[in-house]
Amino acid sequence: MTLLRRRATRERVLQTLYAYELSQEPISSVLENVLGDFHSDQQSLEFAKRLIQEVISHQPEIERLIKAKVAHWEYNRIAVIDKLLLQMGICEFLYFPDIPPKVTINESIEVAKTFSTENSGKFINGILDAVLDELKKTDSLRKTGRGLLNGNPHSKSAPPASPEEPSDDQ
Repeated sequence: MTLLRRRATRERVLQTLYAYELSQEPISSVLENVLGDFHSDQQSLEFAKRLIQEVISHQPEIERLIKAKVAHWEYNRIAVIDKLLLQMGICEFLYFPDIPPKVTINESIEVAKTFSTENSGKFINGILDAVLDELKKTDSLRKTGRGLLNGNPHSKSAPPASPEEPSDDQ
């Protein structure tokens, strides 16, 4: 799946989660309404549906991780779009072992630039970085294959990504 298709898919996931959050309709109804006209390849559609389901089913755990990193902010005052992007990013860290964390963070920032406020990219970058560090420290990050693009996430001494590394198409 190309980078642009994956980004468009993440954008559609964000739109779906936002509609679900605001409408409180059953997710099946929201999926049909928002993804019904999503003309993409089967792999993109499966990724979208899986990311949506993982975010919803692990929301309490994911929110706990976010709240621990935004202790000096009122969680309820964080923009809904920013919360959803954080939830999506953390979900990718935890439940999508083949997606490198660097790609998840970069994509979250790029989607925030399109759908959220001017400062959201920096905010999302900081929170996702902090959560990623915590997941590494607690050995909770399980990356395989392409997810290991930036070194072994299980090792606290993983080498930093070099600027010469080929870009990932996730």
